[in-house]
Amino acid sequence: MKSNKKTAIKLLSILVVVFLILTTFFVLTNLTEEEKTNDDKPPEEIVDDRINPLSNQGLILEIKRVRNRNLLDKIMSFGTSWRKKPNFYVVTNIDDGVYSSYKETGFIYESWDTIGNEFRVIRDVEEEQKTSKITISIFEKEKKGIFRTKDVEKENIDLIFDYKTGRWTGSDNFHDDDGYGHLLGENYEIWFDIYQTDFDQDGIPYWVEVNILKTDPQVDDSNLDSDNDGISNSWEWKWGYDPHVWDDHYNLDPDLDGIENIEEYMMQKWFADPFRQDIYVEVDNMKKSGLFDKNHILFDESAQIVIERFCRHNINLYIDYGWPGEPFNGGGQLLESFDDPISWNSGIISSYYKHHFPDERKEIFRYVLLCKNSRPYGFCGNTEFNRFDTIVISTKKSTTLFKWRAFTPKTERTMLAAVLLHEIGHSLGIGPNTIAGCDNNSYKNRFLPTKARQKYLQEWGNYKSVMNYYYLFDKNLVDLSDGTHGDNDQNDWKKIYLPFFQTEVDVVVDPFYHPITKEGIDKNVTVKINGWNYSQKLTERFIENISDWSPVSPIRCNWIVYIKNNDEYPSERNIRIYAKPIVPFSVWSLSAEGFLDSNNNIILV
Repeated sequence: MKSNKKTAIKLLSILVVVFLILTTFFVLTNLTEEEKTNDDKPPEEIVDDRINPLSNQGLILEIKRVRNRNLLDKIMSFGTSWRKKPNFYVVTNIDDGVYSSYKETGFIYESWDTIGNEFRVIRDVEEEQKTSKITISIFEKEKKGIFRTKDVEKENIDLIFDYKTGRWTGSDNFHDDDGYGHLLGENYEIWFDIYQTDFDQDGIPYWVEVNILKTDPQVDDSNLDSDNDGISNSWEWKWGYDPHVWDDHYNLDPDLDGIENIEEYMMQKWFADPFRQDIYVEVDNMKKSGLFDKNHILFDESAQIVIERFCRHNINLYIDYGWPGEPFNGGGQLLESFDDPISWNSGIISSYYKHHFPDERKEIFRYVLLCKNSRPYGFCGNTEFNRFDTIVISTKKSTTLFKWRAFTPKTERTMLAAVLLHEIGHSLGIGPNTIAGCDNNSYKNRFLPTKARQKYLQEWGNYKSVMNYYYLFDKNLVDLSDGTHGDNDQNDWKKIYLPFFQTEVDVVVDPFYHPITKEGIDKNVTVKINGWNYSQKLTERFIENISDWSPVSPIRCNWIVYIKNNDEYPSERNIRIYAKPIVPFSVWSLSAEGFLDSNNNIILV
């Protein structure tokens, strides 16, 4: 009996152990399968749709600069109206909250250009408000009779601000023709910025940080560079680049102005827009020498004339002739007088270039020196290598009176503008190689009825440009030619090449070299990149569908497309687009990067 009982107990124990093993195996198997099932499910994307939970919601509108556009027409017309600077003020309306810079503070601008005189308006808005309506208006005080004035609205901008993305739409929008945060109106240019209160003060909205960039909305990320491409997340987000994907910002130049994205980033304080062509010029002045001399300076009116000429061709020209808050050695310095002529072949200009032109500005700015005496009276030359980035202009009295025939303050200003525009034109690639009517002395003297003059007029009289010596001192012109005047004319505006001033030119032009050919030297450098192959098929497809994608005229460029052939290149993008304007001296520039989608379509970013 005891033996049977023991046997039964053993069998029961074995059954219990087997049951426990099977149960444990079953449970473990089910858990494993469940875990596998959970692993196979993609994690649900949690969208945090809150607008600004970390701080009180508010909106800041900053007016960075306002420029009146009417001086050019006034100074080119008969009379003295150009002497009267406009009186204007700014009115803003944010969600029916009106602020007038004049009525609130009594402040009114009396200037052609307010650069360096910014102001801002801040408004409290409802918490979690998604959008705001914004209006910016420019009112000008116009005289009505002797003692009365009338406030006339000269410009108006209507915008909708999106608090989630931090972007706005309306009269100004992202990737529009005249630049983001910039309105080119009929009477005024306005530069502005709009942003919201932000807990970490990095300028990136809360919704963008938590849902798109995956950054911490409580940490200042304004200088964070998540993809290590040399440019901060905030700048990349503002201009439409992915902050988590490496971009070749050291070579990317979408607007083909010679200012690569890394330089546009450096110049953001001074209105740089990577998708709109910018030209930067630094001007230094020289002190008077002697009792009958005067300081050799750039007049405000002369600067505004040249700025407006480029503005009318949708190019932003920025002239630093004394910007507030500029870097050490910036523009507007009043340098000690140098009495001897500063000539190209003497090399004296090199000392000014080296000691009064900041190194960080080279290859971004052109350098201009207004001096007492130069030989010739103005020239654009090379101070380093063979790049035409330096301009010298003489403004001594004998030059302005007898060479420029500037007998009044008005003509003095217009003729200085003409000479400056002429020399800037050289820095843009317009020269005797481009058209033989440029810098052509064969007419001798336009006021002498000589056979040489008549012969010259027959050949080059239609080339109505300040690049033509015959028209350089024509006070009714002060412009480049638009090519509409007949035979032997040239459309200078379509021939200019903005990066020319930083291009190593194939022709060595010394002070005594006067080329007579009409054709420019075309520096056709082949694009060769390790890890990338040229694709004729993709190039043809891109050109067929280019439409209005480019910030420069697509039909005025040659285009090529390259595709990545290995994974060693740091970018995740596998398409590169290069552009080369159809003008003399141009070279290939990296215009955009992108990728092929599942249907082999080129997607640009």
